[in-house]
Amino acid sequence: MSKIEEAQVILQELGLPNAQHNEISGYTLLALCNVKERDKWSGAYKQSHGVSKGIMAFISENYKKNYAPNTRETFRRQVLHQFVQAGIADYNPDIPDLPVNSPHAHYAISEIVLETIKTFGTNKWKQSVKYFKEQIGELIEKYSKDREMSRVPVKLANGEVLNLSPGKHNKVQAAIVEEFASRFAQGSVLLYLGDTENKDLYVNTEKLETLGIKITEHSKLPDVVIFDESKNWLYLIEAVTSHGPMSPKRIVELEGFLSDCKAGKIYISAFPDFSEFKKHTNNIAWETEVWVMEFPEHMIHFNGDRFFGPR
Repeated sequence: MSKIEEAQVILQELGLPNAQHNEISGYTLLALCNVKERDKWSGAYKQSHGVSKGIMAFISENYKKNYAPNTRETFRRQVLHQFVQAGIADYNPDIPDLPVNSPHAHYAISEIVLETIKTFGTNKWKQSVKYFKEQIGELIEKYSKDREMSRVPVKLANGEVLNLSPGKHNKVQAAIVEEFASRFAQGSVLLYLGDTENKDLYVNTEKLETLGIKITEHSKLPDVVIFDESKNWLYLIEAVTSHGPMSPKRIVELEGFLSDCKAGKIYISAFPDFSEFKKHTNNIAWETEVWVMEFPEHMIHFNGDRFFGPR
């Protein structure tokens, strides 16, 4: 294996998440250990490095891999930050009280990892990794626990609780089910709820098929679908944080997908706040609705000649 491949194996076996098994992380480890292509890992040594003139310069000079100057933030945020959390690297070990934004900020390989890495490729490696994990733990395990703790619970009308993956988008979805539905769709039932990790987190397939909506892995349903049987109204709701609202193009797409559904369709774009809403106003289709999580008691109607109701 090449040194970059070996570095990636080391990061994986030390327990770093998948995102830190990539090339940029491997090169960063090599720079922190001062290991060149023909060097042995047993010869690794500790030396503090800045990002641009240290780590990136080492990679360029010794591995002919040139990263653009503006990628230094990528090194900091997507590699070094995680290295420090995992106990792989120390932040500002030479001057611990440096201000956060100091141009003299630097990183160095931690002593415990340095001693572990020196055994890579020997019969002591597995035992060294075991000792490291006992002392430091695995960052991947920590991330997993943190992620579970930060999940977004959403309580359904029947008392069932679903746990959405963390993130702004899913907070809006939870609010749609708990806040929007209780105000503007009382007595309705949830038929579909997606999730950023699990696209089909909650699906009432039987009821959807009764309405003429077939669900497949390629289904084009919006984030949340709610049905009011007494009115025969189908609420089709997009949670807008990064992806677009109910645009004219999206309406045409949904109308085609729902061509066999005879329920009255209400198209709604849901936003976390007015700031996000204003970014998308030029792309919201007429004869649709807008709901803003920040002001849950109110609706904005893009309907012209009529208020809330199906198209």
